[in-house]
Amino acid sequence: MSQKIFMSGIGGIGMSALAQLFVAEGNEVSGSDREESPTTRMLVEKGIAVAIGQIAQNIPEGTQLLVYSDAIPADNAERMTATEHDIPQQSYFEALGKFAETKRTVAIAGTHGKTTTTAMLGKMLVDAGVDPTVVVGSIVTEWGSNFRAGKSDWLVVEACEYRNHFLNFKPEVLVITNIELDHTDFFKSIDEIRAAFDEARSNAKVTIASEQYRAESVPQLLIPGEFNVENARAAKAAAKCIAPEVPEEVWDKSLANYRGTWRRFEHKGTLPSGATLYDDYAHHPTAISRTLTAARELFPDKKIVLFFHPHLYSRTRDLFDEFSTALAQADEAYILPVYAAREPHDPSVSHEALAAAVNKKGGHAKAVTGFEETTALLKMLGADKVAFTMGAGDVYKAGEAALKN
Repeated sequence: MSQKIFMSGIGGIGMSALAQLFVAEGNEVSGSDREESPTTRMLVEKGIAVAIGQIAQNIPEGTQLLVYSDAIPADNAERMTATEHDIPQQSYFEALGKFAETKRTVAIAGTHGKTTTTAMLGKMLVDAGVDPTVVVGSIVTEWGSNFRAGKSDWLVVEACEYRNHFLNFKPEVLVITNIELDHTDFFKSIDEIRAAFDEARSNAKVTIASEQYRAESVPQLLIPGEFNVENARAAKAAAKCIAPEVPEEVWDKSLANYRGTWRRFEHKGTLPSGATLYDDYAHHPTAISRTLTAARELFPDKKIVLFFHPHLYSRTRDLFDEFSTALAQADEAYILPVYAAREPHDPSVSHEALAAAVNKKGGHAKAVTGFEETTALLKMLGADKVAFTMGAGDVYKAGEAALKN
């Protein structure tokens, strides 16, 4: 039965995919976000009403369900209005978990690589005629969206461990790419994270982890990096589990043609003074290090210049030493102020201190004031350099601004 659904924080990468899923299921959907973004523009182009700014008046009369993102607290005006009017509320993962109960679900989890693995697997199953519904945490190049509606009973979904969100799923197949310490504002130790993944395993009928996919052969990929080879192995192992009758060459052809997603080693263009610009979502030390390694392999004769936007005070503080080690691998590292996201300001953590720590480890880092300075520096980089805007915040906007001039 169709519903009238309002989504608070609809521009989030997961929320925007869920909005499209709700519409595909015949529901009437609208929502709001703090600011315009590529995802809100995508939703508007698809006919979904999006209000910029979050006020009580945004919620349409007759709304039957409010779905909210992690970034929307209980005292948000829209959520408080829903409470006053007895409108049921669900978090993003609660709502997606409810839908997943109606499908044969494949959940992709792990500290790194889950977005790419989800996108790869979704594409492979589409190419093989399995026709899945796919919810992924980035815009997939082949689809121009982070959502793909399918007609079969298979659902492929990216499942995040933060706040144990992935425990909302009881998947037929669970893929675990890797496990590392992250989300330190919730998990206090690696043992806590491992316990959460163990519980996720117990919810699944079949689990595919590194010991199951390490030996898979994969073709030459269009996207760089050994980490993407690992993602491809995981996706292929899952595909073979889901559709064992499909010939191996079908899987390999699909992987060989996979073109990537938004903000994953994404080529953006040539900067005004000749440098090549890429953008990447890496926000954990391991992801930064692996991306820099791939960049060096791809551009052995270029200097790698990184503009890093730290994400969360807690992550920056608790993995401080690991961040400084990873950032020291760049030829030049420019570090922006910490992107606080859901956290209050923490004066004990600063981008200046991180830059100083990078330099102590033999790196070449400088703290910058923000997007305006970043844009100006990007414009000055010559053809002997490859630049990366990097982080889970919106540092990509500085790169886009530099390309426009």
